[in-house]
Amino acid sequence: MVYRAIGLMSGSSLDGLDIAFVEFNENAGNWSYEILNAICSPYDEVWKEKLKNATTLSAKEYLLLHADYGHYVGQTVKKFIDSNKIDYQVSLIASHGHTTFHLPEKKMTAQLGDGAAIAAETGLAVVSDLRALDLALGGQGAPIVPIGESMLLGDYEYFLNLGGIANISLKSDRYIAFDVCPANRVLNMLSNEAGKEFDQNGKLASAGQINTELLEKLNALDYYKKPFPKSLANEFGTDVVYPMIRDTRCEIQDGLRTYVEHIAIQIKKAIANTKNSKLQAAGYKLLATGGGALNHFLVERIRANLQELNIELIIPDEKMVNFKEALVMAFIGVLRWRQENNVLSSVTGALRDSIGGAVWTGHEE
Repeated sequence: MVYRAIGLMSGSSLDGLDIAFVEFNENAGNWSYEILNAICSPYDEVWKEKLKNATTLSAKEYLLLHADYGHYVGQTVKKFIDSNKIDYQVSLIASHGHTTFHLPEKKMTAQLGDGAAIAAETGLAVVSDLRALDLALGGQGAPIVPIGESMLLGDYEYFLNLGGIANISLKSDRYIAFDVCPANRVLNMLSNEAGKEFDQNGKLASAGQINTELLEKLNALDYYKKPFPKSLANEFGTDVVYPMIRDTRCEIQDGLRTYVEHIAIQIKKAIANTKNSKLQAAGYKLLATGGGALNHFLVERIRANLQELNIELIIPDEKMVNFKEALVMAFIGVLRWRQENNVLSSVTGALRDSIGGAVWTGHEE
């Protein structure tokens, strides 16, 4: 079977809406794929502020933003379809939405971007609310990307996503994945103070000095002592970690340098704490994607730490770096359409695997 679907992803780094048009081929349970077209449609300052401040809104204003953002996403996808001349080729859209609230202990998560609005704007079937059922089943609702890693990317033992939050996946007797620590969101907030959208190639960080006292405080945060499955809300980075760094009144370069080291240390500890001797003994490969994989200094520090575990860090081509999550969202949507499990309980801690996602039919029957 052949499926052509669009996957949408908006991460906590607020750089824009990732759109990937993917062709999937299924043959006797084996899947292959090709990313046919992909872009990141950047948010203007107005949308950045709306998304950044969404959690401060009243219930009414929040729901109005949910609908408004859904129409914006639908219009953006329609422009993408028109500009690439792929009308009548797309059978399905799978939208992750933009995460605002994430409270797994209360069985609740919320992503902006009304699926009905996207379907209305595009006239296509849309799968949204991808995490909700897993939360209702007692899971963390995150990470959900491992289903795609396990079925589409079989050549690696470890997967690292360096987005607004860094998360890691590994193959074992069961699939394991969890959020490691805040990443790009904190680095970008610090870079913003230096008048830069982000720290290109880690140049600012590489010129800084490690603040040892700050590094020790960051590494001592309670979250890192928790067993997996576990996941992080964006607020952990914005409301806990970032203020810790700024309270030191250190130079921005030193704050960046210290936080880069913190990310590298926590990734190493996260892998080491899985206590998976089978994987750690033989020198396996880790595939790193997400915007942070383009930060040369961050990658350099992570690579140096992983060498001590005999793990090789691999950076794929830029399309995979930038659009792996959008690719997997499209795949999750296809699995939902096929009525097949698309969220792994071994990763999230839910009662069982599940077929997650609400389906909206955008065309007339």
